[in-house]
Amino acid sequence: AYDIGLHGVVYQVNKWDPKQFDWIKKLADADYVGPTCQYCHMRGGHHNVQRFGTVYTSMGMSMADRGAPIWKEKRDRWASVCDDCHSPRFARENLQALDEAVKDAGLKYRETFQVAADLVKDGV
Repeated sequence: AYDIGLHGVVYQVNKWDPKQFDWIKKLADADYVGPTCQYCHMRGGHHNVQRFGTVYTSMGMSMADRGAPIWKEKRDRWASVCDDCHSPRFARENLQALDEAVKDAGLKYRETFQVAADLVKDGV
């Protein structure tokens, strides 16, 4: 998703330009033209990349839908990273769009496995 999104495209176009991405500087001291994976997922020097993940894979949407406290904390942390460059409203709207996309993808994922299960039952 990063590579085909706006941030990833900016990175791919500019990654070899030392004026845009000075790899000699520590991440905390860098002023890049766009965020790298590390900027968002390793913020503050943390090496746990899931710390700023939206945790869909480890918690599942059922936990999110029930409003698990850890889910709210992680969502707030996720949006706070976007707030470095964007408005809080922008971050929240994009997080909501991500939620909807993940729900849609989950439905398609289940449908796909049902088709495969039906094919196995039919001997294919």
